[in-house]
Formats: sequence, C-alpha cells, structure tokens
Amino acid sequence: MQVDRRARWVALGRRSRQVVGLSAVTGLLTGGVVALFERVTSRGLFDRVLQQPPWVQAAAPLIGLLAAGAALRWLASGATPATADEYIRNFHDRHRRLDLKLVPGRIVASIATLGSGAPMGFEGPAIYMGAAIGTAVQQRFARSFSRDDAKLLLVAGAAAGVAAIFKAPATGAVFALEVPFQDDFAHRMVLPALTAAAVSYLTFVTFSNTAPLLAVSGAPPFDLRDLGGAAVLGVAAGAGARGFALVLRRAKELATLGPAWARAVAAGGVLAGLYAISRGLYGDGLTLGPGYRTVTWATDPRHGIPLVLALLALRAVATATVVAGGGAGGLFIPLVVEGALLGRVVGAAFGTDNQSLFPVIGIAAFLGAGYRVPLAAVMFVAETTGKAEFVVPGLVAAAVAQLLMGKGSVSPYQQAARAGHLERRFELPVTAVLQADVRTVPPDCTITEFLWHHLIGNRQKSVPVVDGHTYLGMARMDELEQVPREQWDTATVAEVMRTDLPTARPTWQLRAAIVAMERFDVDRLAVVDEQGTLVGVVTTTEILKLDEILEQTGDLEA
Repeated sequence: MQVDRRARWVALGRRSRQVVGLSAVTGLLTGGVVALFERVTSRGLFDRVLQQPPWVQAAAPLIGLLAAGAALRWLASGATPATADEYIRNFHDRHRRLDLKLVPGRIVASIATLGSGAPMGFEGPAIYMGAAIGTAVQQRFARSFSRDDAKLLLVAGAAAGVAAIFKAPATGAVFALEVPFQDDFAHRMVLPALTAAAVSYLTFVTFSNTAPLLAVSGAPPFDLRDLGGAAVLGVAAGAGARGFALVLRRAKELATLGPAWARAVAAGGVLAGLYAISRGLYGDGLTLGPGYRTVTWATDPRHGIPLVLALLALRAVATATVVAGGGAGGLFIPLVVEGALLGRVVGAAFGTDNQSLFPVIGIAAFLGAGYRVPLAAVMFVAETTGKAEFVVPGLVAAAVAQLLMGKGSVSPYQQAARAGHLERRFELPVTAVLQADVRTVPPDCTITEFLWHHLIGNRQKSVPVVDGHTYLGMARMDELEQVPREQWDTATVAEVMRTDLPTARPTWQLRAAIVAMERFDVDRLAVVDEQGTLVGVVTTTEILKLDEILEQTGDLEA
C-alpha cells in the first residue's frame, strides 16, 4: 500500500512538472504571436492611419468594419466577433474545446477593426489568441492532463495574452482567473497561469520594451481627503460602469440584427461624425484608437472639466457603436479610458493637487466594476503605471464600485461563482443520461397487447408511442382505466396516449429536463429532435446516478 501511494505521488509530481513546462511553452508562443499582432495592427496599420488626412482618418473605421464583417463571414464561417467573451464562454463549457477553425477569421477581423482606429482594446484578441494556443498545446499533449484539467492551458493562454499586450504579467494571471466569474476565482489554475504570464511577458518585451503602458506622471502620495474622494469615485464608477455595461449588452444584441454590411455602414457613419466632433472640440481625433492617448490627455490639468465630460460621452458612444457594427476587439481598455476620464472629473471636484491620482484610481474602479475583476483592475493600475502606491486608494474605489455594480457585467457569459458538485451535474447535457435503446409501441397496438407485452412483460410504467421513428406521445398505465376493460382487445394505444406531456431536446441540460419532469410529475421524459424523431428517453432513475454520470462524462471542477 505504501509503495502504491509513493508511486502515485511520483506520477503526480511528474505530471505537474509536465503541466508547468507546457504552460511555459504556451506563454512563449503567445508572447511571440501577440507581439506580431501588435506590430502589424498598431505600428503597421493604426499608426499609418493617424498620419493620413482627417477625412481618411474619419473614413478608416468604416473600411475596417466592412473588412471585419467580410473576414467573419468568409474566413470564420459566419462566427460572431467575440474574443474575450469567447474565452469566458468556453471556460464554462466543460464538454467542448475552443473551436480552432474560427481563430484565423476572428484575428483578421480584429486586425481590420483595431488597425483602422475603431475604439476598442487589443487585449480581446490577445486573450483569444492565447486561449487558442493553450487549447492547441493541450490537445497535442492531452496525455499529460487529467479530466479535471481540460481547461487548464486555455486559462494559461488567456493569462499569457493579457500579460503580453499590457506588459503586466501579474495582471494577466489574475484577470484570466478572475474574469470567468463575478464573485469567485478559478484557484486551481494559479501556477500554470502565473508561469504562462511570466514567460509571455518576457517574450513580448524582447520584441518591445519594458516601459509602463500608461504614461502617468505626478507624485502618488495621498491623504484622508483623497481616500474619501476615492470612495465617492467608487460610487460614480459603479453607477457609470453599470450603465455602460447595459449599453454594451444592447449593442451586442444589435450586432445580431440585419445584414452585416448595413450595420457596418451605419456604424462607420456614426464613428465619422464622432471623429468630426472630436476634431472640432480637441483639435485631434481622440475617438480613434484604443485610448492610451486619451488617458494621457485626461491627466493634463490644463483641460477643462466640460471637455473631459464630453470626451467621456464621445468615447462611450464610439465603443458601443463599434460593438453594434460587428467590430472585433476588447472592452478592457474602453473601460480603462472611461475610468480615467471619470476620475479626472471627480478629482477636479475635490480640488486635489495630485492630478494623476484620481484618473488612475478611476481606472481601477471602472474596470473592476465593468468586468467584475477588482483584483485584476488594481493590479493593472500598479503594473501599467509603475506606481504601486496607487493600490490602496484603488482598492477603496474598486470595492465601492463593486457594491454599486450589482449583478451587471460587460460580458453575458460570466457566472456568479464556481458551481457546486450538484450544480455542475445539472449542467450536464441530457445525452449524458439518455437511454437511446428504448422499447416503443406503435399507435395501432391494442391495449391488451400493450399491457401484457410492455407494461407487465417489460416492467415499464410508460412507453413512447412512435409511428415509424416519429414520436406521437406517451402511453402510461394511469390512462388505461379510461377505457372499459371489455374494450381492451379492440381499443388502441392511440386512444389513451398522452400528447400533452413535455418532451426534451438533445441540446438541453439536465437542469431543464428535471424542471420539466417535476412540473408535470413524470418520471420519464421523451427526447425528440427538431424533426420529431424519438432520440431516446431520460428517466429519474438515471438522473439520480450522478456519481456514475460524472465518472462517464469527466465533469470538471473549475
């Protein structure tokens, strides 16, 4: 027994080292790919757009949205422009890997969107690329992972993507672990995420530099008045992020309506108008690009508060417009920009001499509330500004903003917390307990035959009635008393079968099947496809075998 236990520990240690090594490989590949993506999109396209005449800059997002729509349709088989959302959605889908065939189309769409100056973040595609690389590496070395680790390198890759694009390894690891949930943390994947993030960061800065992402100047010291202002800013950021999240969710709904080209044209027209307003107010197209220039502009005390408020509104409308127009990009940086502008406004109201403090803690509050990632938001502020002293007021603002945010989020795929054992089992598909080889009865079978051959002979209480393969209803013992016993030799099952009982689809989760069975007080549920063909049945007996179901389907603990 002791020898077996020692052998298991040795095997576990060997597998852990393999996992860490593959996490490092994921980080290495992700850092290089993200560096190439950033060079092509930012330096190769967006920087050239900024060098063009104003009318070209105004028209560029329209061209980018049209190109993104074409890439999604022809290269990604009509996939959505989701990037970070796709990572979150797949994290919670324990029975499906990230679809790697859609990656090229989505990345081309992201390059077109961001390279043309659409106001979204580079982190969305970076997360998606990292998650795809992690998925591919894990698929290649599947033997090194247990069933419980099916999403491990997906998370490590996402962490590597954020770490590279923001030059912030700790932020990358914390964000990838924190963003799938609103009030929880994927704690089992910390070491692979940290490893991939660190390696990715080192790889990325090899091709770039280690300078902080946000150029923030000023002395970070603060006093009690500033802490009070941080709490007030948290209230404003929580309310603002909640409204912004609602607008973005509506924009995502609009992105599914009508022809893609029509949405792109309409969005491009709106973006051109916003660009013109920005040129008129600020002498520069601050509605273009991810928004790093806007953050620098917000910390300049020479700019009046009315202009700051106007830019806050312009950027919010511009980002929502891109989303509605089908653009592919991230929402992390748009939240950062809104937070910096809001912080500038609140800081002016408090009359603080520290011009950089409130924009920076506004970033922590707005980002933390919008994505429900307070820890990652505060870590982002510390790493990307190079000023760790902002952490304490940032934590105050982020905590208050979380309270005001409620259950809202910019991502519809986040879950409140890690599901318990029973909840995870309810999320299994009905096919996990489906009985496909089930006895059926034709509608012209007599009641006598039905009784002796099915109910008594096979010890069944209810039997699906099918005509060929088409499901008609459910015949049960309870309905036999409706027909006088002397007529059982001539009456048919069609006369007593129930057609008002619920049926399930093969795509249902167990939770939905259980709710339907409880509502109609039945212990057997027919599963029927869209053509009306009987696929099988689900019974309470099979559902109650949850431990066996978990063993067969490899249910995962996040």
